[in-house]
Amino acid sequence: MKTLSAFLLLVICASWVMCKPTQEKKDRVHHGKDLSDHKHDDSNDFQYDHEAFLGKEESKTFDQLTPEESKERLGKIVDKIDRNNDGFVTHEELKDWITHSQNRYIYENVNKHYGDYDQDKDDKISWKEYKNATYGYSPGEVEFYDVHDKDTYRKMMKRDERRFQHANKDGDMIATREEFTAFLHPEEFDYMKDVVITETIEDMDKNGDGLVDVDEYIGDMYNSEVDEPEPDWVKTERKQFLDFRDLNKDGKMDRDEISQWILPHDYNHADMESKHLLYESDKDKDDKLSKAEVLDNWNMFVGSQATNYGEDLTRRHDEF
Repeated sequence: MKTLSAFLLLVICASWVMCKPTQEKKDRVHHGKDLSDHKHDDSNDFQYDHEAFLGKEESKTFDQLTPEESKERLGKIVDKIDRNNDGFVTHEELKDWITHSQNRYIYENVNKHYGDYDQDKDDKISWKEYKNATYGYSPGEVEFYDVHDKDTYRKMMKRDERRFQHANKDGDMIATREEFTAFLHPEEFDYMKDVVITETIEDMDKNGDGLVDVDEYIGDMYNSEVDEPEPDWVKTERKQFLDFRDLNKDGKMDRDEISQWILPHDYNHADMESKHLLYESDKDKDDKLSKAEVLDNWNMFVGSQATNYGEDLTRRHDEF
């Protein structure tokens, strides 16, 4: 059996499997991210819309383009957004694009290491490829001869296999790039939420009843075995559990309550921004955008600082 490399162990611990539970409850809770640090005020500028549509880093690139270059690139983006190639961009397609733009750093990270797992270079990763690259053993029974805590690594592999299976939509245990991204970052994909909840319960549920009581909840954040007075923030968390986590007041959190805690139904920024862009650009009010409608309102989608600067010069000239 090959030895697990330090790099792969780091990847495992940093990304998805059974490392030490977080010591901060905020790390368990996945809130929807805002799309830009800029104020969303279209009467002032469209910088919020630019960063929402393109992502923060890509919007900086567009800031340096001429209007002609921006429109040309925007046209190519519209073709990508229109997944069914019907010539129109729907609300759902636009929302998915904005979500993808915001998560681009995740995809870039996955792509960077994709080749480490795609051993046969078919642009897909089978469970066998992932398992062999990560756990490094010969076919047959896994013994982990050179690993001290064999049971832990067996559990890690089983947990990975379950998550891989859930991410693999067609059940063939061969992941596309999108499916592999969902495997590594399940909290970012709606269809993976059930796995996120299951893994959270497994991490916190010490008595194996499938529920999380207040002591297990606190134990996930604070080592109660330390011989010192319990900090005030821990007392506050106990009250939070009783008042806001345990919704049915039975003394424990079930799957639904855990879901509402770690995956709160926050304001969906991507959804609202896609509706905003659609409303502002849909001139014929058919609830979808043609490429012409997007390009006619290009400045809201991808306008550049160079363009704004030119408009400022024109405005100043007119004023004088």
